[in-house]
Amino acid sequence: MSRTRGTPGRRPRLRFDGWIAGIGTSSGTRLVLGHWQRSPFGPFSDVMIERADGERLLLAPSHRTADFVGGTYTFDTVRVVPVDVSVADDTWTVTAGPLDVRFTTGRRGVPGLMLRAVPEALAARPAWAALSNWPAHLMPTHVRTRGRAGVGRREWYGVRDMRPVGVVSAVFEGHDLGVMAPVEPPVRFGFGSVPRKPTLTRVTTTVELGP
Repeated sequence: MSRTRGTPGRRPRLRFDGWIAGIGTSSGTRLVLGHWQRSPFGPFSDVMIERADGERLLLAPSHRTADFVGGTYTFDTVRVVPVDVSVADDTWTVTAGPLDVRFTTGRRGVPGLMLRAVPEALAARPAWAALSNWPAHLMPTHVRTRGRAGVGRREWYGVRDMRPVGVVSAVFEGHDLGVMAPVEPPVRFGFGSVPRKPTLTRVTTTVELGP
């Protein structure tokens, strides 16, 4: 799943299918992992970091993905480093240059069970993301499922599953980031943040390219 078929008068759209984990730490550093199993660039993972002082950093595995993600969102620093993600049962392990993260996931709540019932074909449609943006907009966590991105792009997030994050350990540049904490304040990479409560979310993301 990568590029949707174009129609006359409509800009090209790229589609990404995978998982987003939003995690806060007691040091004030917030992490957003994107683990994309299907994308126009093939499978890849990237990590967005916002430090307690507000610095926004992207760790991406190639110049191509760094250019695309860095053009879609806003960062102060972009680094191209190996990004490896492994999943064993309910434990995720992430190694991305100077960052090492391990976290567990818990059992799905009612929202996760309901979202899993959404057909994949429906979740992939921007119209579904637009419909779900209204209840997301009411949340006090700056969660949005559609909006405008960098260089004239538009984005839609079709949510398909949600699981709570359990235990987190994270080290960045040799410094322990502390225990898991809410994602507070919200991250400022794009038009919206992730849920305040650390969460692993499955999404189908559609990016409409700019002129």
